[in-house]
Amino acid sequence: MSNPRRVLGAVCALLCLSLSLLSCGARPQVAPQPAVEARLARTLEGHTEVVWQVAFSPDGRHLVSCGVDKTVRLWNLPDGTHARTLTHPEGVTSVAFSPDGRHLATASYDRSIRLWNLEDGSLVRTLAGHEGTVWQVAFSHDGERLASAGEDKTVRLWRVSDGEPLKTLTGHKLNVWSVAFSRDGRWLASGSFDHTAKLWRADTFELARTFEGHTEAVVELAFSPDSKTLATASDDSTVRLWRVEDGALLHKLTGGSEHVYSVAFSPDGRWLASGSREKGTLGTAWKQIAPAALAGGKGHTVRLWQTSDGALQQLLSDHTADVHTVAFSPDSRYLASSGYDNTIKLYTLEPRNRL
Repeated sequence: MSNPRRVLGAVCALLCLSLSLLSCGARPQVAPQPAVEARLARTLEGHTEVVWQVAFSPDGRHLVSCGVDKTVRLWNLPDGTHARTLTHPEGVTSVAFSPDGRHLATASYDRSIRLWNLEDGSLVRTLAGHEGTVWQVAFSHDGERLASAGEDKTVRLWRVSDGEPLKTLTGHKLNVWSVAFSRDGRWLASGSFDHTAKLWRADTFELARTFEGHTEAVVELAFSPDSKTLATASDDSTVRLWRVEDGALLHKLTGGSEHVYSVAFSPDGRWLASGSREKGTLGTAWKQIAPAALAGGKGHTVRLWQTSDGALQQLLSDHTADVHTVAFSPDSRYLASSGYDNTIKLYTLEPRNRL
């Protein structure tokens, strides 16, 4: 005869799962068969704390990562061997390759930005001016300017050749989490804890428009390769796609995540990757009451979307904690992700023809 406790436990687990799924709201549109498939190739280990960001070199031969453990690590591709480690006095929040691949820019909790020579790992210069943590850095596509987003509610522009400050942009009411230049050189976008994203003219740095609609912080943003679409990721559990020219909302992507930390477009603009934390009802409560074999330690925290219609293509569940960043390689062969489990996951991207 069945153990009453086990029966009751199973019933409670199933009831909790059902309520969890209902609480997620409308289910995302799912493509019937993915046109692209990501497969885990390897896990890169070496960081001892949260890995805040990863980025591919312009030639696709290297991957760089930075973390709370005060290090920046350079990895060789495709074998994932460790090439070099750079160190900061404090945790590193962001890293970006210069368009020519010769330099790295890093941002830190220590309120500074550092420029590095990749050939020998030497420090070129330190840029100071922010009055709080620098959350993100981004190079313009001509490599002449660097933008930084700060805890001090500002976006700052720097001349790369000599480190001179060019402009301080104000207008956000709270922390500025992210910055990105459009590929066509016309725009600079910024995302903030004040629930908005702002679009600035890259030549005059005048404010062009403010994107409103998110109900929580805009944590990350990215321009499509053709510079016509802006993607924003938010703590309100959504990714939104906006038309740059007039600010119209094109798609609102939802898929069961609680906080969306990152977004990245594929080089051809057909796919969007997002990294997130799962909803607590399914990711936490379910794990607490369900048998370990069913609950597991993994969650669907990387998602691949089709940009044309917002259809969900694939869920990737290889991280054991929140995913903080995602990035595509320039040749579209790889997708990388990193986060709170201190690891980097490297996926190969393979096309799959639809029937």
